[in-house]
Parts: sequence; C-alpha cells; structure tokens
Amino acid sequence: GAAEGDIPLDYPHTWKVFIVDKVDDPPVRNSQEAFMMEMRAAKMVQAADSLLKLMSDLKQTATFSGFASLNDHVEQSASELNHLAENTDRMLSRIGEEAVASLEALESHYYSSMLRTSQLPLQ
Repeated sequence: GAAEGDIPLDYPHTWKVFIVDKVDDPPVRNSQEAFMMEMRAAKMVQAADSLLKLMSDLKQTATFSGFASLNDHVEQSASELNHLAENTDRMLSRIGEEAVASLEALESHYYSSMLRTSQLPLQ
C-alpha cells in the first residue's frame, strides 16, 4: 500500500523537478531553443520552396491554359469568319446570277419592245 502511494506522489514531483531543471538551465534551454528555431527555420524554408514551386506551376498552367483558351478563341473566330465568308460568297454569286438574269430579261424586252423598233431609222 505505501509503495503504491509513493509512486504516484513521487512521479509528478520528480517530473516537476525535471521540468524546472530543464527550463532553469540556461545553456540547455538556449541550445534547445536554438535547435527548435533551426528546425522551424528549416521547415519554413521547405514550405517557402514548396509554395514557390506551386506558384510557378500555377503560373505556368495559367499561361498555357490562357494560350490554349486564346488559341481556341482564335480558331473559333476563324471558323465563324470562314463560314461567314462562304455565306457571303454564295450570296454574291446568287446576286450576280440574278443580276445577269435581270439584265438578259431587260435586254430581251428592250429589243422586242415597240419603243425600240419605232426608234430604229427607216431603211
């Protein structure tokens, strides 16, 4: 019973002494703090390197996707303009054919009209 009672009482007391000794010893505390600072600095450098690489990858992706998007837009615009040019060519061809047909009809009408025959000089 007494041994069991002593262990829990001695253990926290021993732990407190150990912590007090650890914190109150300036050379040990300074070396531990220096080590922890070095570890934190190393982790911060690693994190910064990872962040810089991520930013570089994101910029590269954004640039390439921007070029791809721009290229897609240019290709779509070119396709739409080619389609419009084809429609315009067909429309101009149709208008030309209609103009030729109208001129032929007018010419035929003119040559067969009474006005023209009455204006011909008598032979």
